[in-house]
Amino acid sequence: MSRDEGHEDRPRGRWSQRGAAFGIWYLRTVTFINLLSAVSVSFGNDIRRHNIAEFFTPYLLTAGFASAAFSLFLSVTLRRRKRAAWILNLVLSGLLALLFAFSLVAAPEFRAHVQNWVSLALTVVFAAALVVGRREFYAKGDRSNPKLAAAVAGGGLLVTSLLAALLVTVTNTAQDASSTFVQRWRYGLMRLVSLAADDQRFPGIDTPNWVNVTINVLSALLLVAVLWAAFRSVRSTEAITEDDEERLRALLARHGDRDSLGYFALRRDKSVLFSPSGKAAVTYRVVGGVSLASGDPLGDPEAWPGAIEVWLAEAREHGWAPAVMGASEEGGTIYARHGLDALELGDEAIVETEEFTLAGRAMRTVRQAYNRIERAGYTVRIRRHEDIPAEEMDRLLRLADDWRDGETERGFSMALGRLGDPGDGRCVMLECSDGNGELRAVLSFVPWGAKGLSLDLMRRDRNSENGLMEFMVLELIQRAKEVEVTQLSLNFAMFRSVFERGSRLGAGPVLRLWRSLLSFFSRWWQIESLYRANAKYRPIWEPRYLLFEKSTDLVRIGLASARAEGFLEAPGLPKWLNRKHLENVR
Repeated sequence: MSRDEGHEDRPRGRWSQRGAAFGIWYLRTVTFINLLSAVSVSFGNDIRRHNIAEFFTPYLLTAGFASAAFSLFLSVTLRRRKRAAWILNLVLSGLLALLFAFSLVAAPEFRAHVQNWVSLALTVVFAAALVVGRREFYAKGDRSNPKLAAAVAGGGLLVTSLLAALLVTVTNTAQDASSTFVQRWRYGLMRLVSLAADDQRFPGIDTPNWVNVTINVLSALLLVAVLWAAFRSVRSTEAITEDDEERLRALLARHGDRDSLGYFALRRDKSVLFSPSGKAAVTYRVVGGVSLASGDPLGDPEAWPGAIEVWLAEAREHGWAPAVMGASEEGGTIYARHGLDALELGDEAIVETEEFTLAGRAMRTVRQAYNRIERAGYTVRIRRHEDIPAEEMDRLLRLADDWRDGETERGFSMALGRLGDPGDGRCVMLECSDGNGELRAVLSFVPWGAKGLSLDLMRRDRNSENGLMEFMVLELIQRAKEVEVTQLSLNFAMFRSVFERGSRLGAGPVLRLWRSLLSFFSRWWQIESLYRANAKYRPIWEPRYLLFEKSTDLVRIGLASARAEGFLEAPGLPKWLNRKHLENVR
């Protein structure tokens, strides 16, 4: 199936694409001219001359920050294929074209100016382009958008117009300052619309230019708020239900050994779409207009294309930018066949427990650190979650919550987002106690097929010994037979190859610069420290990829990923989600 066969009622054609492209670029050009007119006084005066007397300008061309914001937002929403934006542009441009045509027919003075005929032609061509490209605009918005936009527009217009009237009153320098409040309010409304509007009707009002600019900027902010409310995408989809989770667990039981991140698909803040055959699924979460999937699709690889096509069709239907975080090379290859581009994010550290050894010179530092913690009297207990009594699990949860760094529960692509749920009984818990029997740290791993584990959660008492986490991981590697596993997936190291190749002899200047920048940012985001912490175990490095449809969406995708992973403050995983299922509410 091609990239657009999910929209069988929306056949694409060359002229349809050209019409849509023309409409988008027209609005971008108008945005530039409006902004330039607002900044340039002389150019703004030219626009003003054309807005009065017998001159008029093409659709949306008027000087001002508000008009620039309006045309910019409409160009962005058209580019995102919003059906509501298409309807609004077509209605406004069509009505304006009819008004221009009537004026040219009814008033001879209008026909004398060539510019008016050019304005009519451009407006008609824009409207015609929208009609020709109508099938390109299919993305749905939230059903509550009209009511929200009306509320924002009504309340915002009242507040901004009153602020504008107050600002005009305070700064009015006219010698004959006999204007009424209603006149000052009308003047403020006029400046909300355009910087180049005619102010000769208000002889009793004379304000500094910065006041006019400030008022127009207020209207620009209001327009952005109204347009955001009117054209925002559907904010979320239905979360995974109990039936969905049962089907996902069945897919994991049959194919869970393919991807170490597979179990994280069971996060309950995700949504799921299944292939038509039901043999594969894509789990995702909508964040900031981005449909963000993670890892590879679940299930039979032969059915992956069906699940991906369903997911992409939904993303395009709602105007979401599709993206995948942490896909493997196999999964990334399948996604790429459906029109997504790939960018290597980093590498996942995988340890084969049967081949691991602490012996040898290369492991000397790790061995010494391990022996130091062991001599200090620390011990590790390893159990499946299902083998931990309820009261002990409650205590572990309280301590893990107390040891959490910050209020936000971080993680999305490589975190389950809950601890102690009865449905996760096959997860493995490591409890590390000091010489006095006091619990000092916990690690939790989720199943990776029948013989593997993936690291989920790491928590420790801040007053405990350094190196405690490494000690616990080494204990699990050496005692892997107790839980019958042969491979471990540890932390993900972003840009691992940059750090490794950038430190080698002969590394080029660009690579060394890139490594220096990453080292600088590692002061806050622990990019390099995670790589070095994983490299201690001499793991197998498996590359992981970011998949995206358009490079222009990378900034949105990056912000959405940061929000989903908990690195940016935004509504995310509720704090109580860890405890919700301990109460067995399901």
